[in-house]
Amino acid sequence: MPLNSYGVLSGAVVDTRREGTTETPHYQIELAADDDVHYRVAVNVESQETPSELRYRVVEDFRHPMTAALPAGSGWTPLPSGPGGANLDFIRGNLFDPATLRVLPPELTGPDNDLADLLDHYVLRARHDTDVRLFAFGQRWGPEAGVPDKVFGFVPGNGVHDVHMNQGNSEAFRRDDGVWQDGGLLLHFGAESRWVAIFLAFQSQSWHTDDTTGHAIGGAPGPREKIPVRIVGALVNPVGPAPEAERVTLLNASPAEVDLTGWRLADRAKHTCALPATRLAAGATLVVPTTDAVQLGNNGGAITLLDAQGLKVHGVSYTGEQSHDEGWTLVF
Repeated sequence: MPLNSYGVLSGAVVDTRREGTTETPHYQIELAADDDVHYRVAVNVESQETPSELRYRVVEDFRHPMTAALPAGSGWTPLPSGPGGANLDFIRGNLFDPATLRVLPPELTGPDNDLADLLDHYVLRARHDTDVRLFAFGQRWGPEAGVPDKVFGFVPGNGVHDVHMNQGNSEAFRRDDGVWQDGGLLLHFGAESRWVAIFLAFQSQSWHTDDTTGHAIGGAPGPREKIPVRIVGALVNPVGPAPEAERVTLLNASPAEVDLTGWRLADRAKHTCALPATRLAAGATLVVPTTDAVQLGNNGGAITLLDAQGLKVHGVSYTGEQSHDEGWTLVF
C-alpha cells in the first residue's frame, strides 16, 4: 500500500539536530514556512535492517524538469501519484544514475566521514543563508493539536518523514511500497540559480520494481555498477515544424556484443517504441529514430532504456532550458 500522505514540504531552515548513535538515529531539521508554521523533517541516517548503512547520492547541480513543477509557495503541498509533476521516483524519474550511489555510516568520530556530516555540509549552509530554500519530499504527519514537537518543542507537532526511497522494500516494509512517492531533499540556492539534490536509499531495497505496486520484482538484479548500453545523446528538438524526426543515440560501453532484440525506449509518460532487432558491437553506437508513440517534449522530459524483460538499463532526463535550441543534440 502506498504512503498515506505523500507530498513536498518547503521552507527556511531554522535549526538542526543530530541524534548520534541512538537506536533509530535521524538527522532532524526544523523548517519554517512563510506563514511561520514550523515543521520537523526527520531524515533516516541508518537502516533497521542489515546492512545498516544507507546509500546516498548528492547531485551538486541538479537539472531536471520536475523542478519546474515545484510549488511556488512554502509549507506542505500534497502530490498525487504519477509522472509529469513534482513527484520523485528514483527508478522511473531518471533523477540520477544509481551506479553512482555510495554508502556512508550514520555517525563516526571525526570530520566529514559520515552521513550526518554530509547533511550538515548542505543544510547548515541553508540555515545561515536566507536565500536558500529547502524542499523535503516524504510522508506527512500532524498537525498534532496542542502537542509540542518532541525534538524542537514548537507547537503543534508537525512534519515529514520517509525522506528516502519508498519502493522495492523488503517484506518487513513492503506495505510502504508505491511508485512516484520517493523521498529526498532539494535545496534551491537562489543567488546562484542552482539546485542541489540529496537522495537516500536502503541497501535492502530493490532497484527493479512493479510499475503499479512498487514491489520488488523477484530475481531482478540490484543497481547496476556497470551499465553495458547507455543513452549518450538525444535530438529532442529537431529543426522544422512538428512532427519532428527525434532520435536517441545509444553506446555499447561494454567489451562484448549486446543483443538488442526486444529492447525498448520509453518517454516520461511510459510510452515506448521498439529498438531494431540487432546486435550492437562492443564500443559501437546506434542512432534510434523514435516513433509517434514516444514523445520527447521540448519543455523537458525523460528517456529510459528497457531490456527484453522490461527492466531498466539506463535513463536520462533533460530540462526545457537544455532542449530550447533547435537542431542541437543533447549529450548525456
